Amino acid sequence: MMKKAGIEGLDGYDIRILAALQEDARISNVALSERVNLSPSQCSRRIARLEQTGLVRGYLARLDPAALGLDVIALVTVSLKEHGEEAVQAFQNAVLDLPEVLECALTTGDADYLLRVAAPDLKSFSDIVMHRLMALPNVGNLRSSIILNQIKPLAGLPLPNPSDSSS
Repeated sequence: MMKKAGIEGLDGYDIRILAALQEDARISNVALSERVNLSPSQCSRRIARLEQTGLVRGYLARLDPAALGLDVIALVTVSLKEHGEEAVQAFQNAVLDLPEVLECALTTGDADYLLRVAAPDLKSFSDIVMHRLMALPNVGNLRSSIILNQIKPLAGLPLPNPSDSSS
């Protein structure tokens, strides 16, 4: 068994299952079992355990933003005016209600938050910034960078080499 932070109790089969699911979450159980060299019932039990332990948090489809008419994707940094618990919570609660904000992360460094924002065009993005993001509670400063070309999109998390563990 592996003894690394966050992946205790995983063996080579589990790692191969996780890698396959990251690559194609719609893979059939039969195809997955053939790929990782386990029986379908063993694969099903392992997947259920990986889901129950929270290692697999869910499944989603990666959609093409441009095909949906979202031609502008931007990274927006937000600095808050105040950092008290109530002020921070008010900002976080408000940002959860904005569908244009795809991701929001509390960060270290010059800004407090990093947001990934989607919009159909530059005019719409400008409206989102001026009328939605700047209107959020406690926003002090906001900076944006528009993504021109995504060189390496998120395709999954790095996993250890399955041959480094037992099985």
